[in-house]
Amino acid sequence: MTITALALFSGGLDSILSCRLVAAQGIRVQAIRFVSPFFGYELLAREKEYRTEVREKYGIEVALREVSEKYLAMLAAPRYGYGKNFNPCVDCKILLLAAARELMPEFAASFLITGEVIGQRPMSQRRDTLRVIERDSGCTGLLVRPLCARNLTETAAERQGLIDRERLLAFNGRSRQPQMKLAEGFGISDYPAPAGGCALTDKQQAGRVAWYYGRGGPIRVNEVRRLLFGRHFQLPGGGWLALGRDEGENDRLASLAGPEDIFLMMPDWPGPSGVLQGAGGQEDIAAAAGLVARYAKKKGEGLSPAEVLIEGAGQRCILTPPPLADEVFRAWML
Repeated sequence: MTITALALFSGGLDSILSCRLVAAQGIRVQAIRFVSPFFGYELLAREKEYRTEVREKYGIEVALREVSEKYLAMLAAPRYGYGKNFNPCVDCKILLLAAARELMPEFAASFLITGEVIGQRPMSQRRDTLRVIERDSGCTGLLVRPLCARNLTETAAERQGLIDRERLLAFNGRSRQPQMKLAEGFGISDYPAPAGGCALTDKQQAGRVAWYYGRGGPIRVNEVRRLLFGRHFQLPGGGWLALGRDEGENDRLASLAGPEDIFLMMPDWPGPSGVLQGAGGQEDIAAAAGLVARYAKKKGEGLSPAEVLIEGAGQRCILTPPPLADEVFRAWML
């Protein structure tokens, strides 16, 4: 009978190596990459291509699963709090492992694996925290951490002979040299550089997300996605304006605008598009139009003022606002 391990896969070197290390024992490894607005969401639009890339580069079968709604609900009040920014690293691991445990029957998996290394990350990979994550996710006895397994208590999978503990490793600490040497042994050279991988570890993006949660009201996936690119402003009347910085961002903003949002654009001149939500009356609309004009391509002397089309929330009009001066809106920037 073929033994199957279900792997949490981030696409980083540690998760790649944990999959390959277990597969080297003749165990079938099925990787799962969870995605949310904060990590991997763009892969949903090209899942087939991504699966092929991972298979051809690393010899790993991977599937995508979205956890956006659960993740956004957890982020409002993580039991174990936030890290340096707005990152709930411990609760994140608990949520993803619990989701993986629920998928085990679908893939006929006997146990779970992750690429965690004890001591590598100060918040989520301490020895005591690793135990908490395993317990609170309901994965006690199911979880093997191949890269540092011999530094940890023997798991049920090891005791039952499903995996050979002696062929697992004892990595620890923050050094990447052991992983790089192991990758070389597997013939893996094209792998991502170490990085947080999550928007919530970025100071500016995390600050915007914290502001969004602090506003009150419903938390929506598309609105959170909108927060993670472009320029953002909280206008004097309470409105939230997002502006694109290039054509690609303009198109993304248009696709993420909701039925109650106001969309702004310059129909006859190169410039940013904007989405305005919760406008506090005409004052905010005028301010938003002025910001669109401020970030538009500069016009030469003698040309007519730039027109800004305002559309949505039951109105459609064209304004010709003067560009706002930087000192006027600097305090509005998020």
